[in-house]
Amino acid sequence: MTRRLHLNAFLMGVGHHEAAWRHPRTEPRRVTDVRHFQDLARIAERGKLDSVFLADGLALWGNVRHNALGGLEPLTLLSALAAVTEHVGLIATVSTTYNEPFHVARKFASLDHISGGRAGWNIVTSAGEAEAHNFGIERPPHRLRYERATEFLEVATKLWDSWEDDAVLADRVGGVYAETARIHPVEHVGEHFRVQGPLNTQRPPQGRPLLVQAGSSDDGRDFAARHAEAVFTAQQTLEEGQEFYADLKVRAARYGRRPEEILVLPGISPILGSTEREALRLEKELEDLIIPAYGVAQLSNVLGVDLSGHPLDEPLPEIPERTEGQQSRLKLVVDLARRERLTIRQLVGRLAGGRGHRVVAGTPEQVADQLQEWFENGAADGFNVMPPILPAGLEDFVDHVVPELRARGLFRHEYEGRTLREHYGLARPASRYAAAADAPPQEEPAVAVPS
Repeated sequence: MTRRLHLNAFLMGVGHHEAAWRHPRTEPRRVTDVRHFQDLARIAERGKLDSVFLADGLALWGNVRHNALGGLEPLTLLSALAAVTEHVGLIATVSTTYNEPFHVARKFASLDHISGGRAGWNIVTSAGEAEAHNFGIERPPHRLRYERATEFLEVATKLWDSWEDDAVLADRVGGVYAETARIHPVEHVGEHFRVQGPLNTQRPPQGRPLLVQAGSSDDGRDFAARHAEAVFTAQQTLEEGQEFYADLKVRAARYGRRPEEILVLPGISPILGSTEREALRLEKELEDLIIPAYGVAQLSNVLGVDLSGHPLDEPLPEIPERTEGQQSRLKLVVDLARRERLTIRQLVGRLAGGRGHRVVAGTPEQVADQLQEWFENGAADGFNVMPPILPAGLEDFVDHVVPELRARGLFRHEYEGRTLREHYGLARPASRYAAAADAPPQEEPAVAVPS
């Protein structure tokens, strides 16, 4: 079977560039308009993209005075997108740090039923201090957050499996709706959770939602290698992409998984034009709309260092390592600044387009060249597409880059399945109870009879 690219559309307000809301081709008041997102989902489906994705956080991400912040809760919004689409996958970010497994398992099972098997869960552990303060606690340590996430996912999987696939009989003549012997309590008792079960929602059409993860720290990579089926990541160079890709596949093999069971999708923000000059002009338009003070504040937050008094046209000062917060993103930003000898002003400009993800400005052919290079050289199984402005950037990608990828034999012409797992070429997991039912009967142990 020919290997094909996987493409996910990352929907962020009116665009991923931090100045997108100021550009004349966007409408910033639409960040809470469900019709805006429904239009975006339809565009993604028209392009036969695998999925759309909504990020989320449990606190304001920055200064709302200078950016169009304050979005909609993703699971609620994706239910509305499910109603106007038939094929495109629907991936929501939900934290394991400030939720309970029963709630999350039930919500994703509901979305999977509502959408006919198109739900995906981007599992995050919430690194921000402001998020913790919104729940009246101190931020848990990095390793503890991942330990909780591991048990959280274990409980959620048990809950999705608690109804066997054939538990519902709907036997009107016999008066039996469900065979209760095929509905199981989970009786989980662990370090973080005690959950009786079963779930009060039937097993999802996909068995469980597609599991996505985006952390690139050592703990994050290990969690992804054990559990994730798709990984959203950020790398700036082909070499960095190849290192991450190879490391993740090797780690997955240590857990008994095949390389094709975990798909790596680096983020890319394509700034498109019919000519390279036109694309560079759009890039310059967006850069000219950047508010420097806002960009410096965002950079300070990532680095954990207040840069407000540091000269904009000088390089970064020494940045101490840290064991909490967004460790992988901090390293990526510092490495970028040092490698390219960027001043703070230049670094703010580079990060404004994709928050550390790769930004490529050029023609559809040039952007397709970049995607093909990474795909064919061991750095990606697909891409997390982050349009700088919305909806125009997504329309340009679907109408011009996707046809170029198809002409090269790299992307589908039509959907070949209905579920998100089918789009990603991943099998529907069997219930743990189905596996037990299919096992051969065990012989009764011999009993010694006293003479």
